[in-house]
Amino acid sequence: MRYVPLSCVREGMTLADDLYDDEGHFLLVGGTCLTKTNLESIDRLLYSGIYIEDKLSEGIIHENAVNSRIRERTLREVRDIFVQTEAGNVDIEETVRAARQQVDSIVEEISGNKDILINMMDLQAFDDYTYNHSVNVAILSISLGVALGISKPELCKLGFAALLHDIGKVFVPKDILNKPDKLTENEFEEMKTHSKLGWDHIKKGLGISEDVLVGILQHHEKYGGGGYPDNLEGESISLFGRIIAAADVYDALTSQRPYRKAMLPSDAVEYVMASIVTQFDPMIVSTLVRKIAPYPVGTCVKMSNGMTAIVKENNKEVCLRPKVRVYMENGEDVEPYELDLAGFENLNIIITEIV
Repeated sequence: MRYVPLSCVREGMTLADDLYDDEGHFLLVGGTCLTKTNLESIDRLLYSGIYIEDKLSEGIIHENAVNSRIRERTLREVRDIFVQTEAGNVDIEETVRAARQQVDSIVEEISGNKDILINMMDLQAFDDYTYNHSVNVAILSISLGVALGISKPELCKLGFAALLHDIGKVFVPKDILNKPDKLTENEFEEMKTHSKLGWDHIKKGLGISEDVLVGILQHHEKYGGGGYPDNLEGESISLFGRIIAAADVYDALTSQRPYRKAMLPSDAVEYVMASIVTQFDPMIVSTLVRKIAPYPVGTCVKMSNGMTAIVKENNKEVCLRPKVRVYMENGEDVEPYELDLAGFENLNIIITEIV
């Protein structure tokens, strides 16, 4: 299978994976031969792309870190929490309980497959940034926590803190939150209040542990100091805060926003690596770059030598140099063949873009 941006999907292509709507219900089953009506339904849900099956990508299999249905149910629960909070509804215990159950399911999924790399193409489905970002950061944070050896009970707390890390944004004016241009100094100061506002709100009568609350409060603190709300640094920032901070920035960079295009996963990895010590805990960053697939399996890429290929397999220890299946050279079709970019003889070849 291979990932195809929606603008390039055509009638007659075969869908590789099941698709769900924004309520977590089945939209299409894997193996469907796509029709015009199918494509219109997918387009309405603002999918950025889908996985298809074809001869060129035969035998290439990607694994989701989290079952699609669990992810969409989690998306629905976090949306309910945000909407009810914004409406001033204080009776949200049942919704919070449901969200916790989904986080527990995500912990079970990721803990059961510790070696899987997080494929950001899997996490960018619907164009609803606030809720998707919350779920993405939870999945990334839990994956980091698993790699760091955190116990399951603590992983559930970490995931829940990550899921609600931006709840305070419901109290920030919408014209600031959705501004397509750079914020003014005053607007940025108001935006910076969201972590404290979220902490203040979520600690009221919901029985949420201090670890979760501190993770929400500290996700914008910087390892080298200069963050907010308390200008903490180093290990005076909680482990949850340090993990969520890295996951939050990585997902934000790789998401499409009104004021900028999404950054390629590979570029986002390099940004995070360049911010070691000043912004992020080095231990967290070294774990992140081992858990992220900058070039997800099934992605088509162009390389510095004019080749075009599909990513077949990621090298876990060298995340920027996957194994690929080359199918074009300098714009001309060739008989597909395999190439390991981590091989010594191929170290002069780099990936230049995702097609």
